[in-house]
Amino acid sequence: MKTKVLMVCLGNICRSPLAEGILKSKVDANAVLVDSSGTAGYHIGNPPDKRSIAVAQKHLLDISAQKCRQFSKNDFKEFDLIYAMDKNNFINILSLANTEKDKKKVRLLLDEVNLGINEVPDPYYGGVDGFEEVYQMINSACEAIAKKLN
Repeated sequence: MKTKVLMVCLGNICRSPLAEGILKSKVDANAVLVDSSGTAGYHIGNPPDKRSIAVAQKHLLDISAQKCRQFSKNDFKEFDLIYAMDKNNFINILSLANTEKDKKKVRLLLDEVNLGINEVPDPYYGGVDGFEEVYQMINSACEAIAKKLN
């Protein structure tokens, strides 16, 4: 049976699409399913932000076919692990949980590594450099997650 992992940020256009693409590149697709979503519904159906697509391409990953979707209560049934990019999204996800079992699935992504911070900053309003920094943070966390899952 596949382990199902969900990456979650606010709009599902910057951080979580990168996290989805990065983790997919590090795990066996036959054993692990990776998806992403956002706690807000601003961009449903849209592709990731052009800057996220560009930074992924720079690292030889193609995330351009992803489509934004909103996190739902049903995701607790579908996924084994749910990673939030920051504390606000972590709290928003937990507020939808019905059971302790659901709550135990939710984690902060950067708690998987010791980077001295536990939130992936939202690069949306910054420049291209912010997307590269975010990529590196997410990549470190996904490396640690992949080691556990593989």
